[in-house]
Amino acid sequence: MLLWRRLAALRAAPAPRRLSAAAPRPAPGQVPAPAPGRSGDGGGALRPLYMDVQATTPLDPRVLDSMLPYLTAYYGNPHSRTHAYGWESEAAMEKARRQVADLIGADSREIIFTSGATESNNMAIKELEAAFQPDTTLVSVMTVNNEIGVKQPIHDIGEICRAHKVFFHTDAAQAIGKIPMDVNDMKIDLMSISAHKIYGPKGVGAIYVRRRPRVRLEPLQSGGGQERGLRSGTVPTPLAVGLGAACEVAQQEMEYDHKRISQLAERLVTKIMSEVPDVVMNGDREHRYPGCINLSFAYVEGESLLMALKDVALSSGSACTSASLEPSYVLRAIGTDEDLAHSSIRFGIGRFTTEEEVDYTVQKCIQHVKRLREMSPLWEMVQDGIDLKSIKWTQH
Repeated sequence: MLLWRRLAALRAAPAPRRLSAAAPRPAPGQVPAPAPGRSGDGGGALRPLYMDVQATTPLDPRVLDSMLPYLTAYYGNPHSRTHAYGWESEAAMEKARRQVADLIGADSREIIFTSGATESNNMAIKELEAAFQPDTTLVSVMTVNNEIGVKQPIHDIGEICRAHKVFFHTDAAQAIGKIPMDVNDMKIDLMSISAHKIYGPKGVGAIYVRRRPRVRLEPLQSGGGQERGLRSGTVPTPLAVGLGAACEVAQQEMEYDHKRISQLAERLVTKIMSEVPDVVMNGDREHRYPGCINLSFAYVEGESLLMALKDVALSSGSACTSASLEPSYVLRAIGTDEDLAHSSIRFGIGRFTTEEEVDYTVQKCIQHVKRLREMSPLWEMVQDGIDLKSIKWTQH
């Protein structure tokens, strides 16, 4: 039976019991012990439910099905041109290239496989900066912000860049497969793509490089000249196949996923805001991807709330900058007060998120926000009608 069918059977089963108590957060460098119950050991506890899909997404079983043959039987080097092992791997790699191109309206010859969006960003930005003259400008914009879900007007930016003959790069890691993207309609010259943001494998991505008008890049590393000389090194066929399959599935499911995720997001926001006062949604309410919800809970420390919500996997911002204890630079950039920036939580809703998981998260969030506020002297002062901004705080 295909893994996809197994997943469908599991989704039809009753919702599993959640953690009654979670293990403490591991120290830096410490490997956490796996939670009992997931590996068939008969334990009653389960791992936290997952609501952090902006950090990474689970592998879609349909993607894994496509990858498995190239992890076992079809193991040839796709750049070996003298025997069938290489030919079959090359054919799979080129099919994956076409699948990625189809999702964004590109020519397959404009797709270069990389290790992910970070490498793609570096390839695009480093070389363009070196190519431009002092009187030119590089425009690089994230299509969908990974912290607050806001969508940028990519079409309008592309038109302006083309009119001024300026190259336009976008990091679309949080956008492709979730909202329609067309590199020709949007006048995009370079685009960064990551597989693990669209239910594909980690460790692989792609960069779209426009051929007409031609964008010339210099490779970051030297080697065998694979990927049209832009990215030397053997392309990992199973990972490339996984990226291609993830793009194909995303293209098929995009409309359904968007509608369903929008409904779940509205359910989460409405329920929380109807029960808890002084909650702020960060970012534009209209121009946003609905699956990325960033809420600030006034008078509650975000890290304290995360620790309280130990049976729900959430975050207070980008996983790329999670080592910093500073408030989010994204929230600061949009004018959020520092205290509200420190109280923000990001809720990620994805393809496999259920209504029951949303309701459970809402229930626990409301419960712990109310509890933490009852312990907060600031909340007590606000309830007494004191304007906190009128207070002159002193340091001792």
